[in-house]
Amino acid sequence: MVKTILVVDDYIDIVVSVKQVLEDPTGEFRVIAADSGEKCLQLLEQTTPLPDLILLDIMMPGMSGWDVAARIKQNDRWRNVPIVFLTAKGDEMSIGIGHLASEDYIVKPFDIIKLKESVKRILQQPRL
Repeated sequence: MVKTILVVDDYIDIVVSVKQVLEDPTGEFRVIAADSGEKCLQLLEQTTPLPDLILLDIMMPGMSGWDVAARIKQNDRWRNVPIVFLTAKGDEMSIGIGHLASEDYIVKPFDIIKLKESVKRILQQPRL
């Protein structure tokens, strides 16, 4: 069964890179995108079924990834969608908080093989 990954990032190059990596010939993943936190929340409101995983940038104009993650976790319908922070914010404090608030924290520039491994590992874990 194809798994849907929602990439939330204001840089189209990141979205394109993730799409190229995950949408390989196996057809295992389908990538959809939102270029802001606000659009991510709108997409979650309108999408059925929900994405299987969210790759979320932290530093975006308007609503930050921290705020988006908090809103997702507060929503009964969305709270079980796993979040992976995919961000350039690589300071020790952000990484520590990020690991508490998500299933994984990957710093840009990212290793594409490690990203794919992380996505697969998280999607293999049982969800509530």
